[in-house]
Amino acid sequence: MRAELNIDTQEIIREITSEVIKAIKPLLNGKAEDDTIYTVKTLAEYIGVSSQWVYERVHLKEIPYIKMGKFPRFKKADIDKWLDSLKTPAVNYLSRPLKAVK
Repeated sequence: MRAELNIDTQEIIREITSEVIKAIKPLLNGKAEDDTIYTVKTLAEYIGVSSQWVYERVHLKEIPYIKMGKFPRFKKADIDKWLDSLKTPAVNYLSRPLKAVK
């Protein structure tokens, strides 16, 4: 019994090259995506809320920020981590036994 496997090595090389270029392109530009600093207005646009909401979170110290002079600024990497921490785990209702209601 003999098995043959035909692989287009050139296609695989092109795909790998494309992924590597996507991964290192921000670093080659001198500024990685996570180095982005937001103002209140740009952060509000990024997360889809009002500027007032952002100011309230800053006042309550609920959102990670840094001060530049008297103005709050926000690092994209810190905001993304903060947003991830707000996610609540999904509850699987089907894995729990059902309770009878009287």
